[in-house]
Amino acid sequence: MDFEGRTAPFRRELLALCYRMSGSNHDAEDLLQETMIRAWRAFDRYDETRASLRTWLYKIATNTCLTELENRGRRPLPSGLVASGDDPEGPLRKGAEVPWLQPFPDDPATVAEERGTLRLALIAALQFLPAKQRAVLILRDVLAWSAAETAEVLQLTPAAANSALQRARAKLKETGLAEEDVLEPDDPKCVDFLNRYIAAFERADVAAFTDLLTEDVLLEMPPFYNWFRGREYHLRFIARVFDQRGTDWRVHPIAANGQPGIAVYRGDGDGGYVLHTLHVFTVTVAGISHNHTFQDDGVFAAFKLAGTA
Repeated sequence: MDFEGRTAPFRRELLALCYRMSGSNHDAEDLLQETMIRAWRAFDRYDETRASLRTWLYKIATNTCLTELENRGRRPLPSGLVASGDDPEGPLRKGAEVPWLQPFPDDPATVAEERGTLRLALIAALQFLPAKQRAVLILRDVLAWSAAETAEVLQLTPAAANSALQRARAKLKETGLAEEDVLEPDDPKCVDFLNRYIAAFERADVAAFTDLLTEDVLLEMPPFYNWFRGREYHLRFIARVFDQRGTDWRVHPIAANGQPGIAVYRGDGDGGYVLHTLHVFTVTVAGISHNHTFQDDGVFAAFKLAGTA
């Protein structure tokens, strides 16, 4: 029984499924581990004449997620909890008790078609759905499974699966999810925006950010409740950071959720640099429309970021 060899090709996509369901790197790793334990225990009973190995593993992973998530609260972003702020210079309110949504490190092998199904805006929107509706929508609309396949995995009738899908789509529509004009990370215009953002940050040049941000850009910063909408507020917050944290920075590009991003290091005054934040950007033809800024050791660890540079 070559369990490891036969299941290895599916581990990354199963991890992505667990992440889409949970919105957390840490939870996704735990859910994948539990999935593989359950699969290993049942492998001698697997009948390949009834289902492909991939379908069988997805069934185990989906039901593992449902069991674990049914009684858990959703993982939000600040914009899903409180109203936007109007005082970028005001005190930051930390929500240490909130299980915040986390970004997901990109795999170099991730194909372009998969990127859109991992974007933070979609993962955040999925969090508004009950766990079973979340699973139905992921299987049908994200992974393009048939109604019959989805019903079998979730042990529902096809009619019940279709009903859950319609409710999930309606709820998702209420969130206002619309990212049709998002640029892919390798689009030349996107690369240009990212490079100019990095250069502006390393120069601590607030004015240079102006042409890189859309007029209604969103800035949110879990684990803080504070979030802001609009270029003016974003620029004022950047100015606050430079005023309080200094003007000596090093910035490195990263990739998360099929989107471009950066890891930001702050000068320590002795010639070294200390990890400060990780940013994930939504970039459109008009500029950066959403800046998700994370300051979380768990996120840093998931991206294997060094603490100093």
